[in-house]
Amino acid sequence: MTAPTTTPLVELDDVSKYYGNVRALEGVSLEVSAGEITCVLGDNGAGKSTLIKIVAGLHRHDAGTFRIEGEEVALASPRDALDRGIATVYQDLAVVPLMPVWRNFFLGSEPTKGKGPFKRLDVETMRTTTREALLRMGIDLRDVDQPIGTLSGGERQCVAIARAVHFGARVLVLDEPTAALGVKQSGVVLKYVAAARDQGLGVVLITHNPHHAYLVGDRFVLLKRGVTAASHTKDSVTLDELTRQMAGGSELDDLRHELERPAGP
Repeated sequence: MTAPTTTPLVELDDVSKYYGNVRALEGVSLEVSAGEITCVLGDNGAGKSTLIKIVAGLHRHDAGTFRIEGEEVALASPRDALDRGIATVYQDLAVVPLMPVWRNFFLGSEPTKGKGPFKRLDVETMRTTTREALLRMGIDLRDVDQPIGTLSGGERQCVAIARAVHFGARVLVLDEPTAALGVKQSGVVLKYVAAARDQGLGVVLITHNPHHAYLVGDRFVLLKRGVTAASHTKDSVTLDELTRQMAGGSELDDLRHELERPAGP
């Protein structure tokens, strides 16, 4: 008996993007399944940002195929992506630092109560829902009334992840969530990335850190100058090999030979 195949939540097949004569992406393929984390690795200029913008609906791809749950799409806007269950959390989180955590949690989606001139924000519902949604992800904040700007970078990332889960995201795209964090805070964020995966979301983790990627990733796509340099599953690559490929692999070996001191007389 053949096991049933599961359609990926998001699939890019030979996708390319050009800005005039500049190649930002060419022939890149990516697969994101429910309950899995796909890590996209690459240095600055590798094409990671362009890839995010295509999946998030900011830019349309110029060639190749973009599918959501098996349906070929060309997203028209970030709202279009959200409506299809794709939420993107950018490195520079879109928060209002002086507003409380609960206000930022519902920013743009605030529930109201009352009618006509008596219509007002349902503050108690927002406070309670925020607290409960964070606890479901295992995030126990001291006080949801505190300004979100008083939280650490890792805590703000975790709130953003919990928000995406609460509002029904099926695919979560995370743009370098640990880039500006220390080891301890990075560990906290990765814990909640794994929690989102365990709730059945498909996660795309954009990072330049192979150690962070290998801790949580199921699939790895390495980008270099807009093309796919390598593609692996967790069981087909070691951390050492992933790190070596990320660092340049054979190019690094060539550089070492060039920099070696000449043998003495």
